[in-house]
Amino acid sequence: MKVIAEYGDEELAKVYVARMREDGADEGSKKHLVEFVESVQPPIPREKKWVLIVSSMFGCPISCKMCDAGGNYNGTLTKKEIMSQIDYLVMRRFPDGNVPVPNFKIQFARMGEPSLNTAVLDAMESLPGAYKAPGLHVSLSTVAPDSKKARDFFERLIDVKNQHYPKGRFQLQFSIHTTDGKKRDELIPTRKWSFDDIASYAGRFSSPDGGDKKVTLNFAPAAGYPIDAAVIRKHFDPEMFVIKLTPLNPTVRSHEASLRSAIDPSEKDTSAHFVDKFRKEGYDVILSIGELEENRIGSNCGQFIQRALNASGKPERSYALDEYRKQ
Repeated sequence: MKVIAEYGDEELAKVYVARMREDGADEGSKKHLVEFVESVQPPIPREKKWVLIVSSMFGCPISCKMCDAGGNYNGTLTKKEIMSQIDYLVMRRFPDGNVPVPNFKIQFARMGEPSLNTAVLDAMESLPGAYKAPGLHVSLSTVAPDSKKARDFFERLIDVKNQHYPKGRFQLQFSIHTTDGKKRDELIPTRKWSFDDIASYAGRFSSPDGGDKKVTLNFAPAAGYPIDAAVIRKHFDPEMFVIKLTPLNPTVRSHEASLRSAIDPSEKDTSAHFVDKFRKEGYDVILSIGELEENRIGSNCGQFIQRALNASGKPERSYALDEYRKQ
């Protein structure tokens, strides 16, 4: 792995671009470039919480409507390539491999649908022995593809979680975004699990009484894409699931599709009716609104700097391209 660029703010978030494989004579090829991220959550210092977000694919075959990392799919990363992203960031901050951070979180969520790459599971099995990191937690975000490969992945994931990440050290997140089936297909254009399929799997995966975290249902509300809390309640038990709400981040693809966030990150009151409706149905609700500067860095979910650099247009208040080109 060769890191060829880095962007961002040491005290907030940084995005790293790496070439994983040589593409022969074509030195300008972006076929095997990946991005990975490290971030903190002000005012919490890095010594208390440190988050790494890594890629599992070259591009992504799903091509979600709002995600800049989708498309241009060129295959999956190996376990070594996944671990090299984490190694780079750990050794940069903690060269002896001792990570004394109480909440050291690794998210498999930057680039690629992780359930379509079994090397993600191999990496998860290796992580606890790779570093001295008593605060290690992992998070996996998925759109729940409905394929044999993904089903096999999810079955093995239960064993990986039980053996290596018990008692609340694993966070599983399903990205839902809307309760309208046709609209969900528009946003996530692949065959995927139904709500009942997700609920059934979560019942086998997570045991809150045994110390596991509740499974997260993630929504990035977009105008014109309904979210009905009562529909979610019909399928998902509030004792088993937690709701996460986050603004639709300003990506090139959402800009091209004219998608507009129903939550304005600078006006938190715009999220109140979503929060209230879910709470009335008995759910715990996480309102995840980070620093707006992260949109300019390009470190937020769905953002991908390599797409922005080659796009003819971009949304406002995102991707500081002029600064990137100075690197």
